[in-house]
Amino acid sequence: MPYLELPDAKIYYETHGLKAADGAPAVVFAHGAGGNHLSWWQQVPHVRDRYAVLVFDHRGWGLSTADSKVGGAAFADDLAALMDHVGFGRASIVAQSMGGWMALRFALRWPERVERIMLCDTHGGIASPEIDGWVKATAENAARLPAGVHPAAGERMYREQPALAFLYEDIDALNHVTRAEISAAIQAAGTVTPAEAASLSMPVMFLMGKEDIVIPPRFLEAAAALVPGARIERVPRAGHSVYFERADAFNAAMDQYLAT
Repeated sequence: MPYLELPDAKIYYETHGLKAADGAPAVVFAHGAGGNHLSWWQQVPHVRDRYAVLVFDHRGWGLSTADSKVGGAAFADDLAALMDHVGFGRASIVAQSMGGWMALRFALRWPERVERIMLCDTHGGIASPEIDGWVKATAENAARLPAGVHPAAGERMYREQPALAFLYEDIDALNHVTRAEISAAIQAAGTVTPAEAASLSMPVMFLMGKEDIVIPPRFLEAAAALVPGARIERVPRAGHSVYFERADAFNAAMDQYLAT
């Protein structure tokens, strides 16, 4: 099994598709708090004949381990080390939820290594008065869910696609992280100021499920307003995990964006 050995962590990763060393365009998929490398099972086969693909588990998630408590503060460094390890000099980043925190921090530190960013159901840690209420809104929305419904999968997936909702929960169950650890990792990943958001030089797209209760659309719209030239893609009948729940719509939007 492929691991990148770091001084304080072992990062599990997989590469698929074409070879970046041969000049193929590269794409990195960064999972959210309820996922891991397996989450992209509907995306990797879709793009591997056109891209060099990297999927991985954040430290502490999935098959990755960590000896220290730095958590999200190391996410961007981990990706830099991974890209060096697999020979990705530059890549597009498709980031889901928590992965958005890593993607923006990485882009601010190494903009020359980022072709474009697709922020999926996430504001990526951008902070502003309009966005700062998202944690409270999430807690209130989750409290209203019927028993047994995973907030990141959503009530519609649970009702209309029960097998898919079951798979989502089983993938999440492989992570062995508590809610407190998730919160700590996101906080450690840090926020992005409006000035930093305005300095992003690469294309950025915000894709959102119109029924997302974890990071509701209004918070993504507020974040997008702070990023010059940001695009917005809204997917109906979808919650917080568009890539999982509405893979056809997600993949079509991803295809168009990555090829632009």
